[in-house]
Amino acid sequence: MGGYMQLSRFVASLLAAITLLVTSIAIAQSAPPLSAYGALPEVEDAAISPNGSNIALLITLKGERQLLFLDEQMKAIRRFQVGDTKIRYFRWVGDDQLILVTSQTEKLWGFTTNKAEFSVARLIPVTYDGEVETVFGRNRELMDAFNGDYGVRFADNRWTAFFGAIELKKGSSFGNDFTWDHGRPFLYQVDTKENRAKRIASAPREGMDRDWLVDGNGKVAATLDVSMTNGDWHLSGPEGSTIATGNERNGRVGLVGLSHGGQNIVYAARDSENIAHWYEIPMSGGQPKPFLEDTDIKRLYFDKTNGQIAGYLNSDDEPVFAVEELQKSAEKIKKAFAGFDMRMVDWTPDFKKVLVRTSGNLDSGSWFVVNLATGKADAIAYERQTLGPKQVGTISTFPFAASDGLEMDGILTLPPGREAKNLPVVLLPHGGPHSSDRLQFDWWAQAFASRGYAVFQPNFRGSTNRSQAFKLAGYGEWGRKMQTDISDGLAELAKQGLVDPKRACIVGASYGGYTALAGVTVQQDLYRCAVAVAPVSDIRAMYNEDYRASGGLRITKSSLLDQLGPKERWDEVSPRRLAQRANAPVLLIHGLDDTVVPYSHSHKMADALRDAGKPFELVTLQGEDHWLSLSSTRLQMLEAAVGFVEKHNPAD
Repeated sequence: MGGYMQLSRFVASLLAAITLLVTSIAIAQSAPPLSAYGALPEVEDAAISPNGSNIALLITLKGERQLLFLDEQMKAIRRFQVGDTKIRYFRWVGDDQLILVTSQTEKLWGFTTNKAEFSVARLIPVTYDGEVETVFGRNRELMDAFNGDYGVRFADNRWTAFFGAIELKKGSSFGNDFTWDHGRPFLYQVDTKENRAKRIASAPREGMDRDWLVDGNGKVAATLDVSMTNGDWHLSGPEGSTIATGNERNGRVGLVGLSHGGQNIVYAARDSENIAHWYEIPMSGGQPKPFLEDTDIKRLYFDKTNGQIAGYLNSDDEPVFAVEELQKSAEKIKKAFAGFDMRMVDWTPDFKKVLVRTSGNLDSGSWFVVNLATGKADAIAYERQTLGPKQVGTISTFPFAASDGLEMDGILTLPPGREAKNLPVVLLPHGGPHSSDRLQFDWWAQAFASRGYAVFQPNFRGSTNRSQAFKLAGYGEWGRKMQTDISDGLAELAKQGLVDPKRACIVGASYGGYTALAGVTVQQDLYRCAVAVAPVSDIRAMYNEDYRASGGLRITKSSLLDQLGPKERWDEVSPRRLAQRANAPVLLIHGLDDTVVPYSHSHKMADALRDAGKPFELVTLQGEDHWLSLSSTRLQMLEAAVGFVEKHNPAD
């Protein structure tokens, strides 16, 4: 309890100090520049080494994006410039080496798609002299990109990493060139210090998908094979013998992890109602039993040393660990940071040191190192130092009911310093659609709030913040109930006098971009403008693209039809086919290197609006992908979006 009290007092005094400091040096203008929101945060990610002595930070310092490595005294060990590299994640390998995973968009010829995003792993020396090397970079018979990351283990007195590798075939009997064979991965073990790769498991046969679990000794503990033709699957244990079989017509069966203690394999499969369940089965075989049945889980926690499930975060944002000592420590941290969106990002295997990220009301993003041994929390970085507590719009959960009575909620962000009464409003539905918004600092929502708008992020049916039944309620409802859920939220906000429904715009990205277009085509007379970033504009085109990219797999077709509903209903809710109905100005923004929703969706939507004589603008983001990974183009998107809304729906 003493540790908790120290943590609570520390965090309270720290926040008071931050408030005082930032208030005293606050930026004079009422609204910070959009770059304070749209540029990548000054701290993007962090990781702590196994013994807790070193920390890796992905930061932007004096305009330079870099990996910064700190020792226990917070002194710099090394810096590694990364520029505009699309960094996906990184992890420590022991206490002196880092694996950095990046991705890059590549053009393809002769495949089912013309562009693809490839993941690459690099080995970075931190505390010793050495060269940065690419995993598989020494193996000419392997692609230097990987397909599947299976973790890091310390076995046989050495650190090894496990990746799915794409083997190439020799181009000719006389040459030394290697060419593409097939994309089914083999499992490789990589000695990270020597960058030596060794195959430990074979790829599946054609038409099959294969996944693995690796135990704490670096051995294959489970292999799951799924037929991409008919959904038949079988699960094998460490000896290679089949221990479970089944059929999932959509192919939605997968490995989850090893149970705590490492004796059982945990996997996911769906029942006849399309509800996912987790099961555990002994490695030697036996009767599968439900795993964490009737427990709503937001996130699993894993022991990274052995792949075992250590605990989970429940639907009430409470951490639950299998080991009592870890549970007590997690509860102390949770209580210490009460009132914030708190995430335990990384920790040492003994759970003595934990990296914590917070955001929310008064907090635009802060990072702490929590030392459970001493009961202290040290703030190590802030994500947006130009945004003080007073400049963070108030964030709250707003409950409402859809027109058919289904209860749901959304996140409401209010503009700083303005009375919450008859405000102009921006509807900002999330992408996915199987995702959700929560009580945290959202850079896009806060940017609009800083300009005087209330911002509402509805968690419509199909979102993942409630039960599986709530998620499945969105199946077949694109442009229908999923769409009216959003406008029902607007109506309730107006009923309570918080917003002026006659001063509303709708903005979104990906599926959210689809809802923005649907808001002024499928629906009408609700919004003054629509901003669609990387939107799906034609459901039939999206289906054809995804089906073709899968190679025409039956299970892909089945899965898409489940989610999208009958084909004959698609055109009546596809914005591109309803362009003549658009009754408000439209802004389309799309990255040219988008491999998730092709740029053609915005280009063809623009053509349809032009042919229909409707007002629109199209902004092309050069070199940008689906996730707005680049700081410059992300800011370009934000400036265009905010400017468009301010033009057609002024806040004052």
